[in-house]
Amino acid sequence: MIKSVSMADVAKAARVSKNAVSLALRGDPQISENTRRRIEEVAKKLGYRRNPVVGELMARLHSGGPRRFRSSIALVNAHSDKLAFRRHPTIPIYVEGCRRRAEELGYRIDEFWLNEPAFTAERWIKIFKARGIPGGVIVGLMNENRIQQNFLPVVEQMPFVVTGVRTRDPALPFACVDHHMVALHAFEKSLQLGYKRPGLVLDESIDALVEHRFTAGYRTGQQLVPHSRRLKPYLFTGKKHMPSFASWLCAQRPDVIFTLYNETRAWIQKASAEYPQRVELIQYEWRASHPEIPGINQHNDLAGQAAVDMLVGMLHRGERGVPAFSRATLINPTWVDAKK
Repeated sequence: MIKSVSMADVAKAARVSKNAVSLALRGDPQISENTRRRIEEVAKKLGYRRNPVVGELMARLHSGGPRRFRSSIALVNAHSDKLAFRRHPTIPIYVEGCRRRAEELGYRIDEFWLNEPAFTAERWIKIFKARGIPGGVIVGLMNENRIQQNFLPVVEQMPFVVTGVRTRDPALPFACVDHHMVALHAFEKSLQLGYKRPGLVLDESIDALVEHRFTAGYRTGQQLVPHSRRLKPYLFTGKKHMPSFASWLCAQRPDVIFTLYNETRAWIQKASAEYPQRVELIQYEWRASHPEIPGINQHNDLAGQAAVDMLVGMLHRGERGVPAFSRATLINPTWVDAKK
C-alpha cells in the first residue's frame, strides 16, 4: 500500500511549520519567495498532492473581502417549539455557530421547522429542490434522537448532519460535545477544588437522550474516590423531585452537586431544614446568565460550526443520503470558574 504524503511530512522535510507549508503552497506573500520555492521543491520531491476540496474550503475561509454566496443550506429546527432558535436556553448557541461557519464558507442559511403540520416528505423535497438547497443541518432534537417518519425520505436522498445529539435508525453524521468527558472533567475538577462527596442531579430523559453518557462519565469519575464516597446519583423525571430530593440529600450527603438546572439551588434551599449543610453547584452546561455558578462550557457554537463543516465536506464529495458508516465530531469541553 502506498502511503500518502501529508502536509506534516513536507513541513518536517523542509524544516518549517505546517502553517508555513500551507501558506507557501497557496502562494501567500507572508512567505518569502526563496522559502516558498524551497517548500514547493520539497513537496514535489515527496509527491505531495493537495486536497482540492480542503484547499477550496480553506481559501474561502481565510480569504479577505466580501463573501460570495454560492447557495443555501437548510437549518432545520427539530424542537417542538417553533421559536426554539431564538428562545430556547441552548439551541440558539448551536444556531449561532452554524450561521457563522456557513457565512464563512459562502453559504446562506434557510430556516425550517421540522414539525410543520401537514408537511409530507414530498413537500419537503419539493421545497428544497425549488430553492436549490442541497442538504442541511438538523438542530434541536431534545425530546428524542430519532428522525420523524415524514422526514426520513428526505435524509435518504440528501445529505444531512445532526448537531447536539446522535441519531439512530437512521444514524446520521453528527457533531456534539463529548458528554462523557463533560461529566468526567467536572468530577475531576471538583476533586481538585477540594470537594469530597460529589453528587449528580439529572433528568433521566436527558441522560437517555445522550445514551447515558452523563451518568457513565460520572461513574467513571467515581473510580477516583473510595467506595464510601461514591454517591448514588439522583435521577428524576419531569422535575417531580420533592420530597424525594430532600431524602436523597440527607441520605447521600453531597458537598457539591453536578447538574444541568439552575433551579437545583432552590431545591437545596427548600431542603435546608432537613439538610442544613452547605452544598455547592457545578453546572454540566455553564451559562453566561449565571456566571456565579462554575461549570463546563460545552462549546455548542463549535458543535454547530463542526456540523456545517461536515455537511459542506459531504456536498463537495458528492455524498447523498444516509451513509453506510456515520461519522462523528466530538467537541472537547472546558472548565469555567465562577465569576463573583
